[in-house]
Amino acid sequence: MDLQTRATSTDDAPYNPDPRAHPGLHIIAIFEVVKGLLGLVAASGMAISGPDPIRHFVWILIRRFNLDPRHGIAAWVDQIVSPTGVHIAVVVAFGYGVLHVAEGWGLWRDRAWASWLGCIGVAMYLPFDVYALYRHPLHWLAWGVVALNLVILYVLARDLVKRHRHPPVVPAAD
Repeated sequence: MDLQTRATSTDDAPYNPDPRAHPGLHIIAIFEVVKGLLGLVAASGMAISGPDPIRHFVWILIRRFNLDPRHGIAAWVDQIVSPTGVHIAVVVAFGYGVLHVAEGWGLWRDRAWASWLGCIGVAMYLPFDVYALYRHPLHWLAWGVVALNLVILYVLARDLVKRHRHPPVVPAAD
């Protein structure tokens, strides 16, 4: 079978709704669930500990790195660590965790909405990733994050395009 015939035959095949046919989605699903669980753990930790241990930890970092507690990010973090600030952070971290666990579940079960959610999420991260590359063009971590997010975006977008071009074949009811 030549290359042209092989490419045509795989592109014209109907979308396979079997989740096992999409190992790339499973890898992304695991990644998303882990991120979601970390978000839920962070939310739980902040909710249980409250602002005092967090503020104490911030002051340890200020002393350890000889930061000025009256100016810069150290002062800003010290100001936002309050009961209200911690409650807001708990809600945001909890929402982040639930959203990513749901996305991971949907990707594992081969749901189109999960691919859409993933594409939108990655598209929201990309401007920040590009800004990080602009600020630190020689840093390997910035390049790695951009590359990883582009691969994830490619896999999810490819899944959506395949679904659109070749809808799954639904067996007829007798």
